Amino acid sequence: MNGRVVLERFPAGGPRGSWPAEEFARARRQEGRPAEVVMDLASDAFLVIVREPEEAEAMAAVA
Repeated sequence: MNGRVVLERFPAGGPRGSWPAEEFARARRQEGRPAEVVMDLASDAFLVIVREPEEAEAMAAVA
């Protein structure tokens, strides 16, 4: 696992002044999810992601 979950994908070629990925991420942050926007150069898209905690941290939280 790469430690992140993709919530949504947005094409990089949106209209000038439009930031749909940032707006989507902001809405998720307002819901309490630590969403962030990253660029996927291979697909020329912005991804809204949530990083998953490291497996060791997750195990420690259970114990």
